[in-house]
Amino acid sequence: EADIESHALWNHDGFTQTNDPEWSFALLDRGQRMVERDKNHPSVIVWSMGNEAGFGPNHTALSAWMHEYDPTRPVHYHPAENHPCVDILGPMYPTVERIIEMAGKEGETRPVIMCEYSHSMGNSTGNLKEYWDAIRAHKRLQGGFIWDWVDQAIRKHDESGEAYYAYGGDFGDTVNDLNFCCNGLIWPNRIPHPAMWEYKKILEPVYVELLDASTGRIRITNRRCFTVLDDVVGTWSLAANGKPVAEGALEWPPIEPGASALTSVPLPQYEREPGVEYWLTLSFRLSSDTPWAEAGHEMAFAQFQMPEYVRPEAETVRQPAPKATETNGRIVIESSSATVEIGAESGVLESFTAKGIERLVTEMKINVWRAPTDNDIAVIWGDRGMANKWLKAGLDRLETHVEQLENVTAESPEGIQVRAKLTLKAPDCPPALECTLDYGVDAAGDCLIAARFAPLTELPPLPRLGFMLTLPKEFDQLTWFGRGPHESYWDRKQGARVDRHSGTVADQYVPYVWPQEFGNKTDVRWVALTNGEGKGLLAQAVEGASHIGVPIMEVSAHHFALADLTRAAHTNEMKPQDMVFLYLDYRQSGLGSASCGPGVLPQYELHPKPIQFAVRLSALGGEQELTDL
Repeated sequence: EADIESHALWNHDGFTQTNDPEWSFALLDRGQRMVERDKNHPSVIVWSMGNEAGFGPNHTALSAWMHEYDPTRPVHYHPAENHPCVDILGPMYPTVERIIEMAGKEGETRPVIMCEYSHSMGNSTGNLKEYWDAIRAHKRLQGGFIWDWVDQAIRKHDESGEAYYAYGGDFGDTVNDLNFCCNGLIWPNRIPHPAMWEYKKILEPVYVELLDASTGRIRITNRRCFTVLDDVVGTWSLAANGKPVAEGALEWPPIEPGASALTSVPLPQYEREPGVEYWLTLSFRLSSDTPWAEAGHEMAFAQFQMPEYVRPEAETVRQPAPKATETNGRIVIESSSATVEIGAESGVLESFTAKGIERLVTEMKINVWRAPTDNDIAVIWGDRGMANKWLKAGLDRLETHVEQLENVTAESPEGIQVRAKLTLKAPDCPPALECTLDYGVDAAGDCLIAARFAPLTELPPLPRLGFMLTLPKEFDQLTWFGRGPHESYWDRKQGARVDRHSGTVADQYVPYVWPQEFGNKTDVRWVALTNGEGKGLLAQAVEGASHIGVPIMEVSAHHFALADLTRAAHTNEMKPQDMVFLYLDYRQSGLGSASCGPGVLPQYELHPKPIQFAVRLSALGGEQELTDL
């Protein structure tokens, strides 16, 4: 038996010191039995005194016993904060600013390890990059533990036999936390969430810097602590607008743990074509089988946009621009190959017929709403949760009111034919946004939609801002040039590669246990939705956010009505519609981790301010047109 009487409880925060052996033994018993049970396990490197159980003299007594009984292992306990009884400072869900502050505290030497951070509930795990930029910049910051590993839910079947994951309240339990145990990086069936790709990218053991794009000079750093970087093979590839140009092997000398080495990518000579982006991608894969992965498993990748992007010259109009006429309550713009119709009462695009095919099922919507993520709902924040702010501002039920609709063909040297001035307002709220839409159809039959947005009242950061189009169900083949292939968001896109990606619309569905916003793609230059013959719709970013002079947008496409996605509480309640919902956004808000942690960082919030956004819609007439993009 340990000499309990020798460990008097420390006087802390007003607690009374005592030397009562029986009471002290009762307090220490649990911790002592844990140490005795696990003391010979080599994988146990730290003793923890528990989790979220307050803090008082019983913990300081247990720490004293642990230190004396086993001086080889440090002791951790989160609620102890910076009390001297712990050897590790373990904050829970701190902000990035907080851990940087802790790392710089004068006189403090103990390591900082976040016992929980980046609460990964639903579509979450935003701004990992900022945490790890801070960790790598400060020696005392040693990392942290994402909460948590797996969505804890149980598969059930509804009356029709459709499977779904059940959580609190689905078992007749009236006191429950709903889906709050569904906060993992993987689903209950152990399939990774898209956030896992971000986590893998952030923690990858090989870091690459491009030092000189003209010569291909790079610096490779081995981030591992014990293993020489000689167990992977490297390859490089150069692509032009997502199409392969050249590829080859990458060589470097063995790199010691924590060290770096210089090498060069043997890039070919190539001439920068106007309007073409050149991307260099490096890949590092295991050279042989390991107990945890087979040879060929990608350990890390790096991407660099090559400089000297040459903007294409503005196209000259090949013939007089089409004119706009008013017909049956619509303004109709016709060219030899396309007809665009703008509703007189709606002020929005109601029809786009090109190459003999109608591309729209219903009228275009100006859209600000997204189905709230778990972080947007953030039950722990109550009325301060972002979704509650959005609802209070009426962003889920905005209606479009036409203030003015003009045929401006004659006065418009820019090729604009119609201008609509709109107000977006919820029935029970003040006007929220004003929007001016300029429509034009060029001689080739392309439809330009240019929008200018401005807030009319005080609004919270917006969920998103852009257009929603509905397309016939047959246009279910999705191709895009941007980040992918999995979903990405403004604050969670490091693990998604810029490339030419494709898949079906149904493939983009991400079945979070509680249905919510999903499937977004960032840094998209263009997106195409086509049928089996390659016929369909192409949307290109013309104005908005930019990437070294290249206009970009955010895009998502799926078969679910936004209202249904907002209302559903389980995946089996989601019923696909016989159409494709295409969202072309200036931007979406970031994700953050506010369901049990900090919200979206300010730099990833979509602040209501004057914003300009433009897209060009084109009809695709076959596979070759898509291939030529």
